[in-house]
Amino acid sequence: MIVLTVDDSDINLAVYRSLLSQIEGTETVSFSSPVAALDWAKHHACDVTVVDYHMPDIDGVSFIERYRRTAASHHSLVVMVTADVEREVRHRALLAGANDFLTKPVDHIEFTARMRNMLEVADGRRRLADQATWLRHEVERATAAITAREIETISRLTRAAEFRDDVTGLHVVRVGHMCAALARTIGLPEEECTRLMLAAPMHDIGKVATPDDILLKPGPLNEAELAIMRQHTVAGYEILRDSESPMLQVAADIALTHHERYDGTGYPQRLRGNAIPLSGRLCSVVDVFDALTSVRPYKDAWTIESAVENIRAGSGAQFDPEIVAIFDQSLPAMIEIKRRLTDETETAPRGRTSARN
Repeated sequence: MIVLTVDDSDINLAVYRSLLSQIEGTETVSFSSPVAALDWAKHHACDVTVVDYHMPDIDGVSFIERYRRTAASHHSLVVMVTADVEREVRHRALLAGANDFLTKPVDHIEFTARMRNMLEVADGRRRLADQATWLRHEVERATAAITAREIETISRLTRAAEFRDDVTGLHVVRVGHMCAALARTIGLPEEECTRLMLAAPMHDIGKVATPDDILLKPGPLNEAELAIMRQHTVAGYEILRDSESPMLQVAADIALTHHERYDGTGYPQRLRGNAIPLSGRLCSVVDVFDALTSVRPYKDAWTIESAVENIRAGSGAQFDPEIVAIFDQSLPAMIEIKRRLTDETETAPRGRTSARN
């Protein structure tokens, strides 16, 4: 336990040190200058502070006022030494943050007993604070573990759905990272970028409801098949909707709207412009980019250059023109994500055919 003593009298400081040395486990830090004591307190914590009222430069009340503004003083108990007749000073000291008083001249027995009691109180407060901190950390750790398990479960279920038409299951992972990269480029807060990274991989979760003969068909779909294929957006929304999780709420919006088009000709609701949630507008760009540049059972991979040309050509029609305008700024990050999260079977572009993402 640390006791800070502040008094302009070296004799008084020596007395305090001698008396405090009789209390086991106590360390004393002494200053004859209140200014020096305040400088020390900016970087050090103590359990009890004893300060005289009558001091040059800064009196005891002013010292307490300044001392209480330091972060290190928040758990410290303060005892001020005053004359018995200085009742008005004591009132001011209480308002400034004093916890107790000692009367001049200090009685040695009273000082030792009073300080022993104050140190016991300070120790109890510190133990409670330590326990509260420990409990807070335990709650945070447990919450983080639950969140991590939730994310892992959702991720694995999402990748399981993607395995049906992507032999690696990595498309959904890349879309999440690319969506976050694009969001950072437009200046969204990091918390929202992280949420998009976790939510965007669920954009095609509704494909679990799509029949294999349509999902895996090696070629263009007819109108009836397209109508069934497009229902994966509604199916995904129904799977994810009504959750209390902010991440799943964003995922539901993305699942429903990532095939909407900026010009209002998309599906399933034919939303136009900013009526499409930003999360859906962001995901639609990166979903198409990654789908075009990836091998699927029904298509070969496009080159990066061809895919970028396709994104630019869709500005104002399929895609939000403001997002397309800054897409190039995110392109290095997109390419790095492709490099880092691409299976060997996808590394070599083999021509240019239609894409169904």
